[in-house]
Amino acid sequence: MSTINYLTQIHIEFGALKKLPSECERIGIKRPLIVTDQGIKHAGILSQALLELKDLEVSIFDQTPSNPTEAAAEEATKIYKQLQCDGLIAIGGGSSIDCAKAVAILATHQGSLKTYATIEGGSAKITANTAPLIAIPTTSGTGSEVARGAIVILNDGRKVGFHSWFLMPKVAICDPLLTLGLPPQLTAATGMDAIAHCMETFMAAPFNPPADGIALDGLRRAWANIEKATNQGQDRNARLQMMSASMQGAMAFQKGLGCVHSLSHSLGGVNPKLHHGTLNAIFLPSVIRFNQDAQSVIDESRILRMAQAMGLTSSEDVIPAIVDLNQRLGLPKGLKELGVHQELFPRIIQGAIKDHCHLMNPKIATPEDYETMLQESM
Repeated sequence: MSTINYLTQIHIEFGALKKLPSECERIGIKRPLIVTDQGIKHAGILSQALLELKDLEVSIFDQTPSNPTEAAAEEATKIYKQLQCDGLIAIGGGSSIDCAKAVAILATHQGSLKTYATIEGGSAKITANTAPLIAIPTTSGTGSEVARGAIVILNDGRKVGFHSWFLMPKVAICDPLLTLGLPPQLTAATGMDAIAHCMETFMAAPFNPPADGIALDGLRRAWANIEKATNQGQDRNARLQMMSASMQGAMAFQKGLGCVHSLSHSLGGVNPKLHHGTLNAIFLPSVIRFNQDAQSVIDESRILRMAQAMGLTSSEDVIPAIVDLNQRLGLPKGLKELGVHQELFPRIIQGAIKDHCHLMNPKIATPEDYETMLQESM
């Protein structure tokens, strides 16, 4: 798509969480439902938010799974309706934010969630009645706090996307202080998710120069700071830069993504326990190799421009640099380490071809192309 929209109000600074009460007042939320998970609760971040919201009538759903599901969204929606909530506050990584977006649909629209899935032609059915949402990210990866989409595993097992400008949070509160306690492995995996967003959207076929510029700058920030954020988690500047890169990747991917995400979405549906950012890190080298001879990538020297943003001298250095970075970060070398077997390939390929990111790749992949990518990523 070539539509260009940047509509979310964003607060990105240390201590931004303190803006939560005034943002609730501005938006008109008086009885919010907080959508979060047990990890955020145990880390004390939920308590911090509740202190800020002490003057409001707050309800809580803290059972978001590691990959958001339709079942979890349905349970949260029951609470939303029973307690007559009038808005949502998502606190957590992409899972909590995407789960809240699903609740925003279910709480205000008729029918099952799959009715509104992009691949079911449901985007146009999502209306302005969608419940208002404030997003507070606690990881630096998905960027869902500034994105118009959500990825949810349906009750039928498919991992699908939901896309509408009405799903975009009314405000994103990006406080790097909330990421200081993020464990190294999760910092690395979510950070590679942000890098994958920046790189893949920059290679994507649609024409969107603002997105390209935002993606390249996000890549530069993430590449320069991901190791420090992983190994020195209390480094405030590294955490700020990674949070910005994550946000920028999602601001840019309204342009589109590609085969990395087609494969990650599909495999994540086959095995919901697999981390999305880790899968993106594994698939990225093979997909870049596949894209190298795409005409749009060649004509505008996109691989070279990414290399320059990464501080490399040649486009040939990009793939080895990603492989080396994954290794230094302690991420799995391939799918085998995650327990993925070749017998799953047909299911993964079938899901990838049906995924909403498939047609955005600069070069359309065939089933045989996807099989090669899977083999190379083992």
